[in-house]
Amino acid sequence: MKKLISCIDASFGYDSRAVVENLDFTIYQGDYVFIVGENGSGKSTLVKGILSLIKPLKGNIEFENGLKKNDIGYFPQQTEIKSDFPASVKEIVISGCVSNSKGRFFYSREDKKTAEEKMKLLDIYDIQAKSFASLSGGQKQRVLLARALCAAKSMLILDEPASNLDPVVTEEFYRIIDKINREAGITVLMVSHDVRGTVKFAQKVLHLGEEENFFGNLDAYLSSDVGKRFIGGKRI
Repeated sequence: MKKLISCIDASFGYDSRAVVENLDFTIYQGDYVFIVGENGSGKSTLVKGILSLIKPLKGNIEFENGLKKNDIGYFPQQTEIKSDFPASVKEIVISGCVSNSKGRFFYSREDKKTAEEKMKLLDIYDIQAKSFASLSGGQKQRVLLARALCAAKSMLILDEPASNLDPVVTEEFYRIIDKINREAGITVLMVSHDVRGTVKFAQKVLHLGEEENFFGNLDAYLSSDVGKRFIGGKRI
């Protein structure tokens, strides 16, 4: 299995102050990793490091086997998205192809085909002409996910994607992500505060903590001291 990202004794933060320290982990093609931890533990800061938006304060984070920044689809926190954004579903989804446009000022036939495929995959093709602002919370999440998938050649990073969704919609959303991971082979890194979702869907867990970090498969996490303290150490 191919390595995609290696994080080697890396610390990330701002203005020389570390928010998360001494991280060692390797992400492989096809992994499904939940990034968990208390509020303020540095989950979103780590995501910025993986996306090359900030550099490590020490250590290294390396892309391997040809992975490029433009191969990664990013689904930001809902708070970063204006819910009244004046654009149609189709316009938002296809905008995910911009990172692959190679300086073009128009969308190619391939871009349009990709956007169409992602809208059909997420069952939003029939509402492509609707205004984003008019959609329900669950529909908006599907639109933003389709947009991220337009950019995701190898990896999808999601930052608290199920926040503000009711439990039924959240469960459905997780199942969609799980299907994308299994059937399309897309590597998934998901920041989450949802204990139930972590235990039910994660293959691996990266726990960020003030006293210790953890990276390993779900069973190892559930049996670890940090896993028992944080989520009770039980499967659902």
